[in-house]
Amino acid sequence: MRKSREIVAASLLGAGALLSVLLPSASPAFARNTNKSKVSLISTTDLQTAVSAAQTTGPLILDARGGYKDYISGHVPGARHINFDTLRGTDASGVPVQYLPDDMTRELLERAGVATSGRMLRETIVYADGGAGDGVLSATMVAYVLEKFGVPNVRILDGGLDDYAAVNKTSQEYPLTPRGKIAPASLSPVGVDLKTLLVDKDKKNVVMIDARPENEYLGNDTVWPRKGHIPGAISIPWRKVVDAKNSHKFLSVAETQKMFIDAGVTPDKDIIVYCGTSREGSLLRFYLRHMAGYPNVRLYEGSWKEYAARRELPVQTAAPAARG
Repeated sequence: MRKSREIVAASLLGAGALLSVLLPSASPAFARNTNKSKVSLISTTDLQTAVSAAQTTGPLILDARGGYKDYISGHVPGARHINFDTLRGTDASGVPVQYLPDDMTRELLERAGVATSGRMLRETIVYADGGAGDGVLSATMVAYVLEKFGVPNVRILDGGLDDYAAVNKTSQEYPLTPRGKIAPASLSPVGVDLKTLLVDKDKKNVVMIDARPENEYLGNDTVWPRKGHIPGAISIPWRKVVDAKNSHKFLSVAETQKMFIDAGVTPDKDIIVYCGTSREGSLLRFYLRHMAGYPNVRLYEGSWKEYAARRELPVQTAAPAARG
């Protein structure tokens, strides 16, 4: 087992051919991720170069911060504001911060200028606050929604607004925002709902990851009305893959690969990530899928807020036994 994990670990450093050999053929139970969206990082230097491009030919830049006053007081020149939390709301069951119905989300994205084809299609760059807080989660959540809706080229600003503003001027101007167009059939299979989670979570090749802080995973918190985690899930807090001083700056895959391999999170697994409301999970999913190159990583969108609200579903407070 140890030897096989070391072989898989080598694939994380770019040995694509080896990775393809190690991965088993998709079984009928799991459709491999066929999403064609590319989500990657962009440096502050490259962003500034892009900002200098003409507005109609340059990238679409989205400021995903929740505070509108933060946007008004200063943002990347040309950035549109798309408050991450406008993409979520209370559902018919009373569960808060659930993703909105697709037609509502499409309308909000198109109003912000997002497009999946045609003359409005451009590289889309997302950012939020940097620093030691959790602003980056707003950026990765919006990036996840963009990927879900089939936006082909999404970039997340490495270092966030803090790093950008340290060497570049911000703006208080509101850019013109021509409406975008998202194809109705563009949705990609990057997430799972509760029904799918309950069917898939105990299958042999599935690894469930709880991306919340470890104390919440163990039930030592004052936040959740039900304590603990989904039975069988392992704990890998999202902060394990970002810089301690600036959480909007990601660690390299070389720095984190041992942690994942030791936890049994290898590229041959079907991985489901969740957290409290889906923001922390969106970051860990981005890291595994698009930085480490894992081929099949999905986000349980309802996350703990939805699962724990179902009183008939079991919870666990101890770490699960190791799985072979």
